[in-house]
Amino acid sequence: MSAANQSSSVPQWFFLVGIPGLEEFHLWLSIPLCLMYVLALLGNLVLVVTIALDSALHQPMYVFLAMLATTDVVLSCTTVPKVLSIFWFRSRAISFGACLAQVFFIHFVSAMESAILLAMAFDRYVAICNPLRHTAILTHSVIEKIGLAAFLRGFSAVVFLTFLLCRLPYCGHTIIPHTYCEHMGVARLACADITPNVVYGLTAALSTLGIDAVLICVSYTLILRTVFQFPTKEARLKALDTCGSHICVILLFYTPAFFSFLTHRFGHSIPRHVHILLANLYVIVPPMLNPIIYGAKTKLIREGIARYILQMGKHF
Repeated sequence: MSAANQSSSVPQWFFLVGIPGLEEFHLWLSIPLCLMYVLALLGNLVLVVTIALDSALHQPMYVFLAMLATTDVVLSCTTVPKVLSIFWFRSRAISFGACLAQVFFIHFVSAMESAILLAMAFDRYVAICNPLRHTAILTHSVIEKIGLAAFLRGFSAVVFLTFLLCRLPYCGHTIIPHTYCEHMGVARLACADITPNVVYGLTAALSTLGIDAVLICVSYTLILRTVFQFPTKEARLKALDTCGSHICVILLFYTPAFFSFLTHRFGHSIPRHVHILLANLYVIVPPMLNPIIYGAKTKLIREGIARYILQMGKHF
Protein backbone atom coordinates (compact mmCIF):
# COMPACT_ATOMS: atom_id res chain seq x y z
CA MET A 1 0.00 0.00 0.00
CA SER A 2 1.40 3.40 -0.92
CA ALA A 3 2.02 6.12 1.64
CA ALA A 4 -0.81 8.19 0.17
CA ASN A 5 -3.30 5.36 0.35
CA GLN A 6 -2.13 4.49 3.84
CA SER A 7 -2.74 8.02 5.08
CA SER A 8 -6.11 8.27 3.37
CA SER A 9 -7.27 5.11 5.15
CA VAL A 10 -6.93 6.85 8.52
CA PRO A 11 -10.29 8.46 9.34
CA GLN A 12 -10.56 12.01 10.57
CA TRP A 13 -13.40 11.09 12.92
CA PHE A 14 -14.68 8.07 14.82
CA PHE A 15 -18.24 7.81 16.11
CA LEU A 16 -18.96 6.35 19.56
CA VAL A 17 -22.33 4.60 19.77
CA GLY A 18 -22.66 4.64 23.56
CA ILE A 19 -24.16 1.46 24.97
CA PRO A 20 -25.65 -0.54 22.08
CA GLY A 21 -29.14 -1.80 22.87
CA LEU A 22 -29.61 0.62 25.77
CA GLU A 23 -29.85 3.89 23.83
CA GLU A 24 -33.27 4.68 25.27
CA PHE A 25 -31.81 4.49 28.79
CA HIS A 26 -28.81 6.76 28.11
CA LEU A 27 -30.36 9.76 29.86
CA TRP A 28 -31.27 7.72 32.94
CA LEU A 29 -27.83 6.10 33.06
CA SER A 30 -26.22 9.54 32.89
CA ILE A 31 -27.70 10.57 36.28
CA PRO A 32 -25.83 8.05 38.49
CA LEU A 33 -22.77 8.35 36.25
CA CYS A 34 -22.65 12.14 36.71
CA LEU A 35 -23.13 11.83 40.49
CA MET A 36 -20.35 9.26 40.73
CA TYR A 37 -18.08 11.47 38.61
CA VAL A 38 -18.63 14.49 40.90
CA LEU A 39 -18.01 12.34 43.99
CA ALA A 40 -14.86 10.89 42.43
CA LEU A 41 -13.46 14.33 41.60
CA LEU A 42 -14.30 15.86 44.98
CA GLY A 43 -13.15 12.86 47.00
CA ASN A 44 -9.81 12.44 45.26
CA LEU A 45 -9.02 16.16 45.13
CA VAL A 46 -9.79 16.53 48.84
CA LEU A 47 -7.55 13.51 49.51
CA VAL A 48 -4.64 14.91 47.49
CA VAL A 49 -4.91 18.40 49.03
CA THR A 50 -5.21 17.02 52.57
CA ILE A 51 -2.17 14.77 52.17
CA ALA A 52 -0.16 17.60 50.58
CA LEU A 53 -0.96 20.14 53.33
CA ASP A 54 -0.86 17.90 56.42
CA SER A 55 2.71 17.05 57.47
CA ALA A 56 1.41 14.16 59.60
CA LEU A 57 0.39 12.43 56.37
CA HIS A 58 3.79 12.73 54.68
CA GLN A 59 4.39 9.01 55.16
CA PRO A 60 4.95 6.40 52.43
CA MET A 61 1.45 4.92 52.56
CA TYR A 62 -0.23 8.34 52.23
CA VAL A 63 2.16 9.56 49.53
CA PHE A 64 1.29 6.46 47.49
CA LEU A 65 -2.38 7.13 48.23
CA ALA A 66 -2.01 10.68 46.84
CA MET A 67 -0.48 9.18 43.69
CA LEU A 68 -3.40 6.74 43.46
CA ALA A 69 -5.92 9.56 43.86
CA THR A 70 -4.19 11.57 41.11
CA THR A 71 -4.36 8.65 38.68
CA ASP A 72 -8.04 8.17 39.56
CA VAL A 73 -8.78 11.80 38.66
CA VAL A 74 -6.97 11.45 35.32
CA LEU A 75 -8.75 8.18 34.50
CA SER A 76 -12.23 9.52 35.20
CA CYS A 77 -11.56 12.85 33.42
CA THR A 78 -10.25 11.02 30.36
CA THR A 79 -13.47 9.06 29.86
CA VAL A 80 -16.54 10.29 31.75
CA PRO A 81 -16.99 13.79 30.18
CA LYS A 82 -17.18 12.26 26.70
CA VAL A 83 -19.57 9.55 27.92
CA LEU A 84 -21.85 12.21 29.40
CA SER A 85 -21.74 14.25 26.18
CA ILE A 86 -22.91 11.14 24.30
CA PHE A 87 -25.72 10.50 26.80
CA TRP A 88 -26.86 14.14 27.07
CA PHE A 89 -26.18 15.71 23.68
CA ARG A 90 -25.66 12.71 21.38
CA SER A 91 -22.21 14.11 20.67
CA ARG A 92 -20.81 10.86 19.31
CA ALA A 93 -18.03 12.20 17.08
CA ILE A 94 -14.45 12.03 18.35
CA SER A 95 -11.41 12.95 16.29
CA PHE A 96 -8.82 10.31 15.46
CA GLY A 97 -6.23 12.13 17.58
CA ALA A 98 -8.56 12.48 20.57
CA CYS A 99 -9.46 8.78 20.27
CA LEU A 100 -5.78 7.81 20.34
CA ALA A 101 -5.29 10.10 23.35
CA GLN A 102 -8.10 8.28 25.16
CA VAL A 103 -6.54 4.92 24.33
CA PHE A 104 -3.17 6.09 25.61
CA PHE A 105 -4.38 7.63 28.87
CA ILE A 106 -6.81 4.83 29.77
CA HIS A 107 -4.16 2.12 29.43
CA PHE A 108 -1.31 4.27 30.74
CA VAL A 109 -3.22 5.27 33.88
CA SER A 110 -4.32 1.66 34.44
CA ALA A 111 -0.68 0.53 34.30
CA MET A 112 0.31 3.38 36.64
CA GLU A 113 -2.44 2.55 39.11
CA SER A 114 -1.47 -1.11 39.13
CA ALA A 115 2.15 -0.19 39.88
CA ILE A 116 1.06 2.13 42.71
CA LEU A 117 -1.09 -0.62 44.24
CA LEU A 118 1.97 -2.90 44.12
CA ALA A 119 4.05 -0.19 45.82
CA MET A 120 1.39 0.14 48.52
CA ALA A 121 1.43 -3.64 49.04
CA PHE A 122 5.22 -3.49 49.40
CA ASP A 123 4.84 -0.65 51.91
CA ARG A 124 2.42 -2.77 54.00
CA TYR A 125 4.79 -5.74 53.76
CA VAL A 126 7.75 -3.73 55.08
CA ALA A 127 5.63 -2.01 57.77
CA ILE A 128 4.35 -5.33 59.15
CA CYS A 129 7.14 -7.80 58.40
CA ASN A 130 10.11 -5.50 59.00
CA PRO A 131 8.77 -2.49 60.95
CA LEU A 132 12.11 -1.38 62.40
CA ARG A 133 13.53 -0.73 58.93
CA HIS A 134 10.39 0.76 57.39
CA THR A 135 11.55 4.39 57.42
CA ALA A 136 15.06 3.40 56.36
CA ILE A 137 13.84 1.39 53.36
CA LEU A 138 11.02 3.63 52.12
CA THR A 139 12.75 6.99 52.15
CA HIS A 140 11.44 9.98 50.16
CA SER A 141 14.13 9.31 47.55
CA VAL A 142 13.01 5.69 47.16
CA ILE A 143 9.35 6.75 46.88
CA GLU A 144 10.25 9.24 44.14
CA LYS A 145 12.14 6.54 42.26
CA ILE A 146 9.19 4.14 42.58
CA GLY A 147 6.86 6.82 41.21
CA LEU A 148 9.23 7.54 38.30
CA ALA A 149 9.62 3.82 37.56
CA ALA A 150 5.82 3.38 37.53
CA PHE A 151 5.50 6.32 35.12
CA LEU A 152 8.24 5.11 32.75
CA ARG A 153 6.99 1.52 32.74
CA GLY A 154 3.42 2.59 31.98
CA PHE A 155 4.51 5.04 29.29
CA SER A 156 6.86 2.63 27.52
CA ALA A 157 4.30 -0.21 27.62
CA VAL A 158 1.39 1.85 26.29
CA VAL A 159 2.95 4.28 23.80
CA PHE A 160 3.55 1.38 21.40
CA LEU A 161 -0.20 0.59 21.46
CA THR A 162 -0.97 3.96 19.90
CA PHE A 163 1.73 3.39 17.30
CA LEU A 164 0.16 0.05 16.38
CA LEU A 165 -3.23 1.75 15.94
CA CYS A 166 -1.73 4.53 13.80
CA ARG A 167 -0.22 2.06 11.34
CA LEU A 168 -3.55 0.29 10.67
CA PRO A 169 -5.80 1.10 7.66
CA TYR A 170 -9.46 1.57 8.58
CA CYS A 171 -11.07 1.67 5.11
CA GLY A 172 -13.89 3.97 6.21
CA HIS A 173 -14.87 1.93 9.29
CA THR A 174 -15.58 4.58 11.92
CA ILE A 175 -18.37 3.27 14.19
CA ILE A 176 -17.13 2.21 17.66
CA PRO A 177 -19.81 0.33 19.65
CA HIS A 178 -18.59 1.72 22.97
CA THR A 179 -18.72 4.85 25.11
CA TYR A 180 -14.99 5.57 24.84
CA CYS A 181 -11.96 4.51 22.77
CA GLU A 182 -9.87 1.64 24.01
CA HIS A 183 -7.21 -0.35 22.21
CA MET A 184 -8.99 -3.49 21.01
CA GLY A 185 -12.23 -1.64 20.28
CA VAL A 186 -10.39 0.62 17.83
CA ALA A 187 -8.15 -2.14 16.43
CA ARG A 188 -11.17 -4.23 15.44
CA LEU A 189 -12.25 -1.49 13.02
CA ALA A 190 -9.15 -2.07 10.88
CA CYS A 191 -9.37 -3.78 7.51
CA ALA A 192 -6.00 -5.50 8.02
CA ASP A 193 -4.39 -8.14 10.18
CA ILE A 194 -4.48 -7.03 13.82
CA THR A 195 -2.49 -9.99 15.19
CA PRO A 196 0.37 -7.68 16.32
CA ASN A 197 -2.17 -5.59 18.27
CA VAL A 198 -3.68 -8.68 19.91
CA VAL A 199 -0.30 -10.19 20.81
CA TYR A 200 1.24 -6.96 22.05
CA GLY A 201 -1.89 -5.95 23.96
CA LEU A 202 -1.94 -9.31 25.74
CA THR A 203 1.79 -9.14 26.44
CA ALA A 204 1.59 -5.56 27.77
CA ALA A 205 -1.34 -6.39 30.05
CA LEU A 206 0.30 -9.53 31.45
CA SER A 207 3.67 -7.82 31.94
CA THR A 208 2.09 -4.94 33.87
CA LEU A 209 -1.22 -5.74 35.55
CA GLY A 210 -0.61 -9.50 35.50
CA ILE A 211 2.82 -9.41 37.13
CA ASP A 212 1.70 -6.74 39.60
CA ALA A 213 -1.30 -8.84 40.68
CA VAL A 214 0.94 -11.88 41.26
CA LEU A 215 3.45 -9.84 43.29
CA ILE A 216 0.63 -8.30 45.35
CA CYS A 217 -0.65 -11.80 46.15
CA VAL A 218 2.87 -12.84 47.18
CA SER A 219 3.18 -9.74 49.41
CA TYR A 220 -0.09 -10.43 51.19
CA THR A 221 0.74 -14.12 51.58
CA LEU A 222 3.93 -13.11 53.40
CA ILE A 223 2.03 -10.47 55.39
CA LEU A 224 -0.62 -12.97 56.52
CA ARG A 225 2.03 -15.52 57.45
CA THR A 226 3.73 -12.91 59.63
CA VAL A 227 0.48 -11.61 61.12
CA PHE A 228 -0.67 -15.04 62.28
CA GLN A 229 2.63 -15.43 64.14
CA PHE A 230 1.86 -12.39 66.32
CA PRO A 231 1.47 -13.37 69.97
CA THR A 232 -1.87 -11.67 70.72
CA LYS A 233 -5.22 -11.47 68.98
CA GLU A 234 -5.25 -7.68 69.35
CA ALA A 235 -1.94 -7.35 67.52
CA ARG A 236 -3.19 -9.59 64.71
CA LEU A 237 -6.44 -7.63 64.34
CA LYS A 238 -4.61 -4.30 64.33
CA ALA A 239 -2.21 -5.48 61.62
CA LEU A 240 -5.05 -6.84 59.50
CA ASP A 241 -7.03 -3.62 59.96
CA THR A 242 -4.17 -1.56 58.49
CA CYS A 243 -4.37 -3.73 55.35
CA GLY A 244 -8.16 -3.87 55.09
CA SER A 245 -8.70 -0.70 53.06
CA HIS A 246 -5.87 -1.56 50.69
CA ILE A 247 -7.28 -5.03 50.03
CA CYS A 248 -10.69 -3.50 49.22
CA VAL A 249 -9.09 -1.07 46.75
CA ILE A 250 -7.09 -3.89 45.12
CA LEU A 251 -10.25 -5.94 44.59
CA LEU A 252 -12.10 -2.88 43.21
CA PHE A 253 -9.35 -2.28 40.66
CA TYR A 254 -8.33 -5.75 39.48
CA THR A 255 -11.74 -7.49 39.39
CA PRO A 256 -13.35 -5.27 36.70
CA ALA A 257 -9.98 -4.72 34.96
CA PHE A 258 -9.38 -8.43 34.37
CA PHE A 259 -13.06 -9.05 33.59
CA SER A 260 -13.01 -6.38 30.88
CA PHE A 261 -9.66 -7.57 29.52
CA LEU A 262 -10.70 -11.24 29.34
CA THR A 263 -14.17 -10.45 27.99
CA HIS A 264 -12.69 -8.51 25.06
CA ARG A 265 -10.66 -11.54 24.02
CA PHE A 266 -12.55 -14.62 25.16
CA GLY A 267 -16.02 -13.64 26.41
CA HIS A 268 -17.85 -13.58 23.09
CA SER A 269 -21.01 -15.04 24.67
CA ILE A 270 -21.36 -12.11 27.07
CA PRO A 271 -23.84 -9.47 25.75
CA ARG A 272 -22.09 -6.37 24.47
CA HIS A 273 -24.14 -3.98 26.60
CA VAL A 274 -23.13 -5.89 29.75
CA HIS A 275 -19.47 -5.64 28.81
CA ILE A 276 -19.70 -1.90 28.06
CA LEU A 277 -21.64 -1.16 31.25
CA LEU A 278 -18.93 -2.89 33.30
CA ALA A 279 -16.23 -1.08 31.34
CA ASN A 280 -17.85 2.22 32.36
CA LEU A 281 -18.09 1.12 35.98
CA TYR A 282 -14.37 0.28 35.86
CA VAL A 283 -13.41 3.87 35.06
CA ILE A 284 -15.68 5.52 37.64
CA VAL A 285 -16.52 3.19 40.55
CA PRO A 286 -12.94 2.65 41.87
CA PRO A 287 -12.12 6.40 41.62
CA MET A 288 -15.34 7.18 43.51
CA LEU A 289 -14.96 4.54 46.23
CA ASN A 290 -11.20 4.71 46.89
CA PRO A 291 -11.34 8.00 48.87
CA ILE A 292 -14.42 6.82 50.76
CA ILE A 293 -12.75 3.52 51.71
CA TYR A 294 -9.53 5.16 52.86
CA GLY A 295 -11.37 8.01 54.56
CA ALA A 296 -13.58 5.58 56.48
CA LYS A 297 -10.77 3.17 57.40
CA THR A 298 -7.91 5.56 58.17
CA LYS A 299 -8.08 7.73 61.27
CA LEU A 300 -5.21 10.03 60.26
CA ILE A 301 -6.94 10.89 56.99
CA ARG A 302 -10.23 11.65 58.75
CA GLU A 303 -8.42 13.90 61.22
CA GLY A 304 -6.46 15.60 58.40
CA ILE A 305 -9.65 16.32 56.43
CA ALA A 306 -11.32 17.67 59.60
CA ARG A 307 -8.36 20.01 60.25
CA TYR A 308 -8.40 21.18 56.64
CA ILE A 309 -12.14 21.92 56.79
CA LEU A 310 -11.70 23.84 60.07
CA GLN A 311 -8.87 25.90 58.55
CA MET A 312 -11.02 26.68 55.53
CA GLY A 313 -13.89 27.69 57.82
CA LYS A 314 -11.70 30.23 59.63
CA HIS A 315 -11.12 32.08 56.36
CA PHE A 316 -14.84 32.64 55.75
